[in-house]
Amino acid sequence: MHSDTVMLAVDELTVRFGAVTAVDRVSFAVRKGEIVCLLGPSGSGKSTVLRVIAGVERATSGRVAIAGVEVDGPGRFVEPEHRHVGMVFQDYALFPHLTVEANVAFGLDRAARRQVPELLERLGLGRLARSYPHQLSGGERQRVALLRALAPKPRLLLMDEPFSSLDSRLRDDVRRHTLDFVRASGTTTVIVTHDPDEALRISDRIVLLESGRLVQVGTPEELYTRPRTLFAARFFSDVAALPGTCCGGRVETPLGSFEAALADGAAAVACLRPQHVRITDAPTGVAGRVVSSEFRGDSRYLLIAVPGLDAPIALRAPCRVNGADVLGPGASVNLEIDAADVPVVASQTQVKESIDAALS
Repeated sequence: MHSDTVMLAVDELTVRFGAVTAVDRVSFAVRKGEIVCLLGPSGSGKSTVLRVIAGVERATSGRVAIAGVEVDGPGRFVEPEHRHVGMVFQDYALFPHLTVEANVAFGLDRAARRQVPELLERLGLGRLARSYPHQLSGGERQRVALLRALAPKPRLLLMDEPFSSLDSRLRDDVRRHTLDFVRASGTTTVIVTHDPDEALRISDRIVLLESGRLVQVGTPEELYTRPRTLFAARFFSDVAALPGTCCGGRVETPLGSFEAALADGAAAVACLRPQHVRITDAPTGVAGRVVSSEFRGDSRYLLIAVPGLDAPIALRAPCRVNGADVLGPGASVNLEIDAADVPVVASQTQVKESIDAALS
């Protein structure tokens, strides 16, 4: 990545709290104008990375640079107010005693304050300029927090779980309008989320973390279709892990053979997703038994036990198959496996050995 196109560079970032390593040698870069998601489960270190970028947490080691200027590193620390960074907190952190207009205008110079009414109108908040935060809906408070962060025209916008407190119906609408506004502003943005569906929908690239370590960086398509580890595959969808050994560019498993770009003899796992499996009337050689069936509106979510597998495999089936209701728990079914595009990853043991060797 050319340095002229990079807005944020995180290099070998490590953060320790006493004996606990919250972030362990994480490196990634964000291009100018990109929207990048820091994604991972609770405890993965994603919010800690964001707080270090913002300057409200110090790095134990490593470097952080914004627009080519080091803001945290050995012997150097730039205070948050001098980093030209906007921050949207999970709880929005609006001043309760200030109106919407005053919240957005807080800390701005006179020239920037004159632009606040226009910004409010652009995000549909003009009629609420004189309202106070307690008089607003969750979506309205989120938009006010966004405007307050963007009004000073920061070089970098940081958002910590900005949509998590909204109900599902409102979340989709607010998220769409927010991201449209952010993209129109051209502001480089880093968003923390634990929601893989959200990351797939809103980001240009994803930085996936697990237990403080970097797992994979790439576009949403790359992480979903070409995960590097079983953790990465499982984080984005249900996966039936089919172990096997590679030979001649393929891995043999209890449910068939799958293409694998791994060395001969390597222990591997084929990551079978629900869309790779369907129920069929014809005998296929793969028989199963329905363990559970959940109604999901337009489909049913089935768990099916297959001889030779340690855990049931998941699939989505129409509510009616071949004109009949989908069979309930205990029913026998024939399964057809679509081997195309099934991700195959190295076994967890080999991945761990490689990571430990690289970090030693």
